[in-house]
Amino acid sequence: MAADTGKSVLFVCLGNICRSPIAEAVFHKMATDAGVVDKWRIDSAATSTYEIGSTPDHRGQACMKTHSVPMSHIARQVTKEDFENFDYILGMDDSNMSDLRKKAKSVNNCRAKIELLGSYDPQKQRTIKDPYYGREEDFETVYVQCVRCCKVFLENNS
Repeated sequence: MAADTGKSVLFVCLGNICRSPIAEAVFHKMATDAGVVDKWRIDSAATSTYEIGSTPDHRGQACMKTHSVPMSHIARQVTKEDFENFDYILGMDDSNMSDLRKKAKSVNNCRAKIELLGSYDPQKQRTIKDPYYGREEDFETVYVQCVRCCKVFLENNS
């Protein structure tokens, strides 16, 4: 749990092996580089149970390695406690957002602001498409979008 003066963000996608761990790693590196990582609790999770316990997709890991962005995560599903304990829950697409909003309704003390990560994109590409069934370059696209969005999100919340 973050300190009282800290902030927290949870990045969410369908399986928590592609987009959300990339966003988590990108944001963690940005916060580290900005000298504010100790003020943040940063994590990622899935709306589904498909990949619980799995490591990030090897193509995403290769992409992060290319950009010298450390990535270490084990997939987990969003919990009711996440809605109570995180300041921000950022989904990757409309399907994630629908699932998150449904789950939030079952939480009595929901304090998280639930938003689309792409709503922070200066290029207005609101959806971060799932690269799972795509190619390596699709992971690069996700990385570039996450960099743009996380930069603005961090600037707006520092």
